[in-house]
Amino acid sequence: MTTEIMRDFIRGQLGNVKYDRFLLYLMGPYKSFNLNYVLSETERERIDIDDLPGPLRQLFRSKDEIDEAKALLRRVQGSLRTDPGVNAFLALDLGVDTTEVDAATQSIAYTRCSNATAFVLPFLGHNFGVGEEAGSILETFSETYGDRLVFAHENDVISAMIRSAQVRWDLRIVTYETEDELVTKLRRFPGGIMHRERRVEISNRRPN
Repeated sequence: MTTEIMRDFIRGQLGNVKYDRFLLYLMGPYKSFNLNYVLSETERERIDIDDLPGPLRQLFRSKDEIDEAKALLRRVQGSLRTDPGVNAFLALDLGVDTTEVDAATQSIAYTRCSNATAFVLPFLGHNFGVGEEAGSILETFSETYGDRLVFAHENDVISAMIRSAQVRWDLRIVTYETEDELVTKLRRFPGGIMHRERRVEISNRRPN
């Protein structure tokens, strides 16, 4: 499947937005870190969750609760599709089974087809899988696509992978404290790429 056919496929899975042809691949963890999955039943019984500070209580969600990591990505996606109106999408939107095509291979293909790719790393997210996929993308596209990538991580996130990527590939890194700040910074990112594409400062064609 050629890049343009894949781009048309992605657009066909999404609703209409103002800048329909500007694809922004949004990556991040779909699951939050949850101590209920890590601690034994005996260990959990020793902890009075109600007495914990708010941030720590968030680490003990029930299995029935909506996962905040995925919810965050969906809210950010909706905000970007509204303003500036780019075609932001998640891998989930395309319905490709990871048992048929592994997540890293999918992410490389989606990055190749997109005008821009943004990685969102919240403090409570399971970021290990995202880091693996990000590493694969950077190895593949760092020389031809580096100015179309951005990492946005919550201030409390400490990652050796991010530090090494910034040194090795001169990766664009932004930090945020609140969701509003995250959305504001991500809104500037595609706007800058659109401007540079129009001025032919960067190619408006994705790497093949």
